[in-house]
Amino acid sequence: MAEGYAFTGPALDLGALLWGGRCLPEAQIRIPLAMLNRHGLVAGATGTGKTRTLQLIAEQLSAQGVPVFLADVKGDVSGISAPGEENEKVRERAAAVGQQWAAAGFPCEFYALGGTGPGIPLRATVTSFGPVLLSKVLGLNRTQEQSLELIFHYADRKGLELVDLKDLRAVVAFLVSDVGRPELKGIGGLSTVTAGVILRALTVFEQQGAGEFFGEPEFDTNELLRRAPDGRGLVSVLELAAVQRNPQLFSTFLMWLLADLFHDLPEVGDLDRPKLVFFFDEAHLLFNGASKAFLESITQTVRLIRSKGVGVFFVTQTPKDVPADVLAQLGNRVQHALRAFTPDDEKALRATVKTFPRSPYALEEVLTGLGTGEAVVTVLSERGAPTPVAAVRMRAPQSLMGPVAETELDRAARSSPLYGRYAQAVDRESAYEKLQAPAEVPAGTAPPERADPSLLEQVVGSGMFKSLTRSIGTQLGREISRSIFGTSRRRR
Repeated sequence: MAEGYAFTGPALDLGALLWGGRCLPEAQIRIPLAMLNRHGLVAGATGTGKTRTLQLIAEQLSAQGVPVFLADVKGDVSGISAPGEENEKVRERAAAVGQQWAAAGFPCEFYALGGTGPGIPLRATVTSFGPVLLSKVLGLNRTQEQSLELIFHYADRKGLELVDLKDLRAVVAFLVSDVGRPELKGIGGLSTVTAGVILRALTVFEQQGAGEFFGEPEFDTNELLRRAPDGRGLVSVLELAAVQRNPQLFSTFLMWLLADLFHDLPEVGDLDRPKLVFFFDEAHLLFNGASKAFLESITQTVRLIRSKGVGVFFVTQTPKDVPADVLAQLGNRVQHALRAFTPDDEKALRATVKTFPRSPYALEEVLTGLGTGEAVVTVLSERGAPTPVAAVRMRAPQSLMGPVAETELDRAARSSPLYGRYAQAVDRESAYEKLQAPAEVPAGTAPPERADPSLLEQVVGSGMFKSLTRSIGTQLGREISRSIFGTSRRRR
């Protein structure tokens, strides 16, 4: 086993081998740095040490000059920015695994979805987010999703930029009006019933406070690839504790970040180290209730993004939370303890064991007996072959194992050079404003006095839209191309 992890190139240290009830510090378990773009899985029951494993890997990646993205769902990852606190437990762990422990903080940028909570506001335009991901967030069925795709297609062709949710509502209202209905006649049409479902879903979505996440300035995902002035990789931490009540939104937003990176980065093949490692926390939320088409898009993105130098680690409780086609692409595995209190737990345990290569361990027994900060590991060697399955006592992170104060997060965000770029929301002219443009009035004719028109009446009477209906694609002059997930590919 020790020979199986004795790599010649740069590698991350995970911990020491557990064998026969003893910890063997001379047998170090490691992950080759070059193999971290082959993706991975960190799994385990609540309280078994998954977050500290993320922290441990992220620290070493940063030290090796590799940028990292972390989603801080529970608010306990922010401590990676501050030096850890030495205590008896840390000293005991370090001595047991042969670790030269020293407190250290790592360079971080803190983000918050739409500015909800402390951090640099992170937003996306509705156009960029695309119909596939938005359908997942809104809970639309496949028929409704196809109708939403048609709406986006029309808006793209007409040069109607969907910056925020009111832009989308305005276009939907137009397309079920008497004037707008013929526009989609040749490509399928939009039923009034389906439009009503979409509009109601958007209303509920906004009432949950999600409207703040869509708008401009839109976040440029290339910001995630930066290094600190000292050469260490920047750790981008997305603070999600303030939006835990809307898990579908933040899990799908993480997928938008990944999809945007996918279609924006060039092909680079196999590098000696990744350009970015992206940790996808609470991964089961992304897959729950996902359509077949959505899962196929995830699978394709994960399969192809490796050649663009990005490694993806899914973080969840059991491997069964991840679809088999995605799981098959996760070559690096860190499985913390599982509990088997119920028949369903036992079934999940047996399924987990089957996902590992053959092993001299009795894995069902080992996985239920692991302590906090211990795990079963197999990774890809420098040749790309699976290493022997090893039970491991993990190293202790060098940074703070807990959250930093919210005031400190806010101070760090406001002092960032990115804050001035993204802090202030901008509401420029887009689809909603264009649809409200007054109809053309012949010279010398006084417009009739009337009460304020409704949104639908504004749309129907819009001079801008009358012009648009005469010529496809006149405003911006070209159709927006879209990626696997339907995200916009027109760069900012």
